[in-house]
Amino acid sequence: MEAIQSIKTIFSDRPIDREVEIGGWIRSVRKKKAFSFLVLSDGSCAKNLQCIIDTSVERYEEVANLLTGASLRALGKVVASQGQGQDLEIHITKVLDVGPCPDDYPLQKKETSPEFLRENAHLRGRTNMFGAIFRIRNTLSYETHRFFQERGFLYAHTPIITGVDAEGAGEMFRVTALNPTEGKKLNYEQDYFGKETSLTVTGQLGAECLAIGLSKVYTFGPTFRAENSNTARHLSEFWMIEPEVAYADL
Repeated sequence: MEAIQSIKTIFSDRPIDREVEIGGWIRSVRKKKAFSFLVLSDGSCAKNLQCIIDTSVERYEEVANLLTGASLRALGKVVASQGQGQDLEIHITKVLDVGPCPDDYPLQKKETSPEFLRENAHLRGRTNMFGAIFRIRNTLSYETHRFFQERGFLYAHTPIITGVDAEGAGEMFRVTALNPTEGKKLNYEQDYFGKETSLTVTGQLGAECLAIGLSKVYTFGPTFRAENSNTARHLSEFWMIEPEVAYADL
């Protein structure tokens, strides 16, 4: 018996007629007379896995009555599927663990708007839309690092909290440990760093300094803007790529 198998691995390796251990969250349950269909997602890929459990399996009723969002860990046999829409499925042989979910779970089978997910941000990773967004961002981040690493650049971590306004062209978010008193100016000499500090707007100055010792560097990290703008072109926080090369001739 191997360790728990991800849905991604099951679809890629296709271990037909082998028993595997699976774990994931219920997307839907269709209860029949002698068995029930479960649609399971574990986040390892965009695909869902269909599982079948029949009435002879211990804890059948408990599993067949699970609601969307519940957690399930089980043993099952991988078989070729006879139904449409999937080429393999799991026939559950043993239920190992169940994490029930209340009927007021925010995510249901209906469409969920981004506005609603802002109020339930902890569940974004379980939705198809944000699942796709985070997978795309993962791939873009990986390819960004690969691009620079293959060309001899060193990845530099420049400060996020800084005392330097590196651009001087926009508002910065202030960082302070002082409790502001209405009508009184903050004395930054008494602050945590002993001076006024902010969230960085760029890592470029740090990268320039490193480039004169390391030759080719790049930053890829969070930067912040405090302009009070609600346009589509403005972000309060974003990740920025900034390469610096010594002896560059452009």
